[in-house]
Amino acid sequence: MENYLEFFLMHRETIFIVILSVFLGIEVISHVPAILHTPLMSGANAIHGVVILGAIIVMGHAETTGSMVVGFLAVVLGTLNVVGGFVVTDRMLEMFKKKKQ
Repeated sequence: MENYLEFFLMHRETIFIVILSVFLGIEVISHVPAILHTPLMSGANAIHGVVILGAIIVMGHAETTGSMVVGFLAVVLGTLNVVGGFVVTDRMLEMFKKKKQ
């Protein structure tokens, strides 16, 4: 428990920035018009593709079991996010196609 407290005290500025980024992201996304959600999802998919590559690189250099597990979780969650984003984007684009009569 002391290790966690020491970690948080040592990195409190970074943790503060991450928390502020989360709140800022929520505010920005909640004010995006519906017509822009599809391009936004495509951009998020591209970013998470980079996250997956980074996680694979980190796993390749992992020296401990803990870092290997965290890297594996990053790959799995990033992949789920990319696949889910493509499914949502595809469904949204399907709504704009003309109906067959």
